[in-house]
Amino acid sequence: MHHTWTRYLTPGPVHHRLGLVCLGVGLQHGTLPVVGPRVLGHHVAVLVTAGGGWYAGPDGRRHPVTAPALLWLTPGVPHHYGADPATGWDEAFVDFTGPATTAYAELGCIDADRPLVPLTDAAPARAVVARIARAARHDNPLLEIETAAAVHELLVVLRRTRAGTGPAPGTDPVLTGLARDAFRPLTVAEHAARHGLTPAALRAAVHRATGRGPKDYLLTVRLDRAKELLAATELPVAAVARRVGYDDPAYFSRLFTRRVGTAPARFRAQRARPALGGGVPDPEHPPAPAGESV
Repeated sequence: MHHTWTRYLTPGPVHHRLGLVCLGVGLQHGTLPVVGPRVLGHHVAVLVTAGGGWYAGPDGRRHPVTAPALLWLTPGVPHHYGADPATGWDEAFVDFTGPATTAYAELGCIDADRPLVPLTDAAPARAVVARIARAARHDNPLLEIETAAAVHELLVVLRRTRAGTGPAPGTDPVLTGLARDAFRPLTVAEHAARHGLTPAALRAAVHRATGRGPKDYLLTVRLDRAKELLAATELPVAAVARRVGYDDPAYFSRLFTRRVGTAPARFRAQRARPALGGGVPDPEHPPAPAGESV
């Protein structure tokens, strides 16, 4: 016996320009019918929150599925799966598509090479799917926008709760160390040595965590801090450059302009709002909202 609730959506062309759109959402449980073999033209995230079953990819070999787990169904890839016929499973799924899927794949949030993914906790993703289901009412004027925004969130939540890919989010020692040392004149090899890694191992660790290399990660940390200093202080551009690790202010200005799209001085002119009391903002300890204690 099984129970199924599904809703399918047909977003318009303007909604596809949001980058991701939701094509369907479903909540099911019990001894569900076997799915496939089949091939789809869009992505599906199948969230197994209780119970177990099996999954088979293009080679036809069955792999056991034990909750909590995620099945990534990607376009053009044959798949076949089913719940245990004796015990069944609890399932939530979201169909989606859009040009942003390419970037999410490059950033490691969609892994076509790993279609069966153990999760540390299904509850956060299940909550996002429930919000999509609530928003998918045909009398909701923001139906396509709300569901699209939630698909973006779902991909992030699934990446955060993926098991076996390193430390818990926010506690990655490699990223913590790189961010701490980002403003020091260290090469990638020197950063790697500080973590007891080879440069190749450091590149692999950073790419696995962020979808990009160490140099790009360090550059982002430096430019983020430079923006904060330009917007909230009156430090000369040369001083800001030195604060974030660049002794040559001309090189810093060219790098900033190329990456940000505007020169440091113009960025300051557009956004400057000196901090009360002249203090420099601390990005690691933001102030509490008015009326709240720190």
